[in-house]
Amino acid sequence: MSRSFRTITAAVAALLLATSCNSASDSGSSKGAGGGSARGVTGDSIKVGGIVSMTTASGYSKKDTDLGAKARFDRANAEGGVHGRKIDYLGAEDDGQDPGKNLAAARKLVQREKVFAIAPMSSVTFSGADFLQEQKVPTFGWGTIPPFCGPTYMYGFGGCMVPMPGGTITQSWPEGLKKVMGGAKGRSVAILANDNDAGTFAVRTYKQSFAAAGYEVTYAKSTVPATSVPSDWSAYTKEILRSDGGRAPDAVVSVMQTPYNIGLFTAVKRAGFKGVLTDPTDYDPGLLAKSATRKALDGVHVLLSFQPFEQESEDMRRFKADIRKAAGEEVPLNMHMMTGYMSADLFLAIAEKAGKDLTVASFQKAADGYSDTGTMVGDRRLPEGRKEAFGCGALVQLKGGTYTVSSPFECYEPIPFK
Repeated sequence: MSRSFRTITAAVAALLLATSCNSASDSGSSKGAGGGSARGVTGDSIKVGGIVSMTTASGYSKKDTDLGAKARFDRANAEGGVHGRKIDYLGAEDDGQDPGKNLAAARKLVQREKVFAIAPMSSVTFSGADFLQEQKVPTFGWGTIPPFCGPTYMYGFGGCMVPMPGGTITQSWPEGLKKVMGGAKGRSVAILANDNDAGTFAVRTYKQSFAAAGYEVTYAKSTVPATSVPSDWSAYTKEILRSDGGRAPDAVVSVMQTPYNIGLFTAVKRAGFKGVLTDPTDYDPGLLAKSATRKALDGVHVLLSFQPFEQESEDMRRFKADIRKAAGEEVPLNMHMMTGYMSADLFLAIAEKAGKDLTVASFQKAADGYSDTGTMVGDRRLPEGRKEAFGCGALVQLKGGTYTVSSPFECYEPIPFK
């Protein structure tokens, strides 16, 4: 793991060193076809578990990530599994977006449940990352947090979204906004994030990303408390709406979760802001159930790193059918389902390539050099995905209670991260 990541997560690393010294046992593993052994693998099954923030202090939930993973694993099993082995998906542990619970969930799944892999891992806190890396547990999730960038056993289904120096940054957000704003020349943006590691990395990444695309970044701070949603946003709105030489920027970019976005966007609208509002979070038809939420998020352009649900493709039709079957009924689609689904999908693709004799070593060998094209997240490449995003994205706008594509799914040339 890089020195940069260890510096950023020093407090967490100290906790891990104190509590994670026990190595995972191979007991409960079975011999593979070639005589190897792997934790969680038997002659007819592969055990997989997930870690998801299903409950949080702010009320934000990623619980449907679990449904998305189940839907993809169910289809794999219906098609015969992976080289005759069915996926024994245990479901997801709820970490409550709490670092201690995240580590505890990782330890439970590996040491007690003996899983071969973690898919999905979906939380803004990932204190279990070092433990899973040390125990050589292939782990899959959305690469929007630093642990998915660099470590050899961590896989972002869209690549590394918050790269370390030496990697690259996808340009799908600023380039997509050009289609919304009529270009970047003479346009200014203000970026706001939470005061945690994810927020710090987001600001650093997107400040460079938008500047490289030709925008003037007039404000970029990670100062909003991550532990509770502010009741008063005036301190933030005053700074943001005066950041462009005393005037409001052309776009306000929020890199926060839905409860924060509702508060921020409501506040800037009340202050008279008429520019573009955008975030990477609020693509969820379930949000439309409450009129206050619809009003707060109306007009917002949401960044997606996958094909929009409104896009017609064979893969999207299959995704919708899989979700409907797993849920047992027609349910509103959301990005959390896609997170779980594509985390499972990448795991299955690599496991298939690894062959009948599935071990951690054969899995890692299959991952190195793995590539495919035309997926719902674009063209996947490994090991490049440990340092760079796959570079594809779209924007959808919530308007009048309906999502419409404001910038179609497209792949863009990444830029070096400095």
